[in-house]
Amino acid sequence: MTTFGGDVGASKVWFDENNLWVTLKDGRQLATPLVYFPRLLKATVAQRNQFELSGGGTGIHWDSLDEDISVPGLLLGMADVTYLRKAV
Repeated sequence: MTTFGGDVGASKVWFDENNLWVTLKDGRQLATPLVYFPRLLKATVAQRNQFELSGGGTGIHWDSLDEDISVPGLLLGMADVTYLRKAV
């Protein structure tokens, strides 16, 4: 079982051409390749920017894309299952 100490919630989310960036409440920044999340990769800039933080920042939700990402999952390097199926 993996546990996280401290506050692993997101305080800021943004994108560059290739990555989803998350600033954590403790100040760390995490970049995850968009290819890990096919829905985000295919989305427009406007669609990517229409997210909400949920669970005190432990989740990132895109209603129009039907996408939910766990911030603790990002820290563990977890990708979307559709990406994982292609990688196998």
